[in-house]
Amino acid sequence: MSSAAVTVRPVSTKADRKAFVDFAWEVYKGDPHWVPPLKDEVHGLITPGKNPWFEHAKAQLWLAERGGKTVGRISAQVDELVLKQMGPGTGNWGMFEALDGEAAAALIATAEDWLRKQGMTRSIGPISLSIWDEPGLEIEGFQQDPTAMMGHHRPEYRAWVEAAGYAKAKDLLTYEVDIAHWNDPKIDRLIAAGERNPHIRIRQVDKSKFNEEARIILNLLNDAWSGNWGYVPLTESEIAYAGKKLKPIIYNELVRIAELDGEPVAFMLTIPDINELIKDLNGELFPFNWAKLLWRLRKPRVSRARVPLMGVAKKLQQSRMASMLAFMLIEFTRRDCVGKFGIGTGEFGWILEDNKGMLSIAELPGARVNHRYRVFEKRLAS
Repeated sequence: MSSAAVTVRPVSTKADRKAFVDFAWEVYKGDPHWVPPLKDEVHGLITPGKNPWFEHAKAQLWLAERGGKTVGRISAQVDELVLKQMGPGTGNWGMFEALDGEAAAALIATAEDWLRKQGMTRSIGPISLSIWDEPGLEIEGFQQDPTAMMGHHRPEYRAWVEAAGYAKAKDLLTYEVDIAHWNDPKIDRLIAAGERNPHIRIRQVDKSKFNEEARIILNLLNDAWSGNWGYVPLTESEIAYAGKKLKPIIYNELVRIAELDGEPVAFMLTIPDINELIKDLNGELFPFNWAKLLWRLRKPRVSRARVPLMGVAKKLQQSRMASMLAFMLIEFTRRDCVGKFGIGTGEFGWILEDNKGMLSIAELPGARVNHRYRVFEKRLAS
């Protein structure tokens, strides 16, 4: 390590923002399990005016440098909706990457100082930038590529975060299961009973009515997840933004809505593992990779699918009906994943470690935890 001191400065120019985004390529060069994100997506995430999250939140970005070379980055953010849901004084940090422990310590201390100046008394991270983006630090599962919209981190980060005085707040889990060879007689009987129930209808979404369908799903999500730790409601503009981002990777057969007497009461969103389609693009869509990606998305041939979002209306939670609907959604989608897309592996997550209802669904026969992400917290002394 160079003997030069680490300096931390705020991101303030277009060149700084480029350095902030591009730094990940320095951190993970040579890591076979890192999937380079699309740079346009990352720039959109951190740019006010593009990401509607900034309508109710503010963030500051920093770069750490040593001898003129970037050695780390971090964000700190205060979200009005987090303050309402998680309690006054709760601030977040995220977008964290570093090459060494000295840079990590300087970055975290800088983020904490900014949070204190905003009146925050509690620091939770990493959250990048919202709980709906990439929450948590990977602490298990480094030897496997992450699926779409999940993070991948260096194993050293956990010790660096803990050295800054952070302790576990919650673990977020993902479960992997062989869907090509999965069956369970007990669950099969539950599904069969649901299929005989005339009040239940499990339908595919209609992508030609995408905006309407997205609103049904995301409003159900807001209801179903509203009691969960860390939950922050999606605003109307965020729902529209999320729908626009998800549309290219939505396939009618892989997204289903459960209706009870005609009322939407549950949903499951499944996406092909887009990481398999973008890994070789090195984060760049131009000049030619956009056409390559569009071609791949027409009929994606991937080995894995991920269920990032699933929910049952709050009024039905803890009921046998909730379990029945959930397993019907899983089974109907599983058939199409295997039969129409040739997908053999499914991943559920993330799921809170103490969300007993979702864990009982995710712990299918043969399922195993393949990634564990940890969210840390610390009291901020004044």
